Amino acid sequence: MGTHLGYEKHETKAKVTPNSRNGKSKKTVVSEYGEQEILVPRDRLSEFEPLVVKKHQSNVTGIEDQIVALYAKGVSTLEIQDHLQSLYGIEVSPTLISNVTNKLLPLIKKWQNRPL
Repeated sequence: MGTHLGYEKHETKAKVTPNSRNGKSKKTVVSEYGEQEILVPRDRLSEFEPLVVKKHQSNVTGIEDQIVALYAKGVSTLEIQDHLQSLYGIEVSPTLISNVTNKLLPLIKKWQNRPL
């Protein structure tokens, strides 16, 4: 939102636009691993376009790919949760991350043990 508006939260000196933050709205998104509630920021003129979960989008599939990629690099469940929160503003539970990785664990093990 800071990039969109041109100033950071609580920063009044750099504000050069009539637009401003207007809170957040709750949204439930569905993935193949279950439902997750997220908070989507709003602006007063409704010009903000979310990048990760688009307006009117209720199904996210790319998040699982990112979770798997981070897990494959050896990132812990809590670090993945922090990464998704800080980078995308998506609050996912460690349980959701574990469900994603557990479902793919047999494929990961098979790939790791393949003959070279």
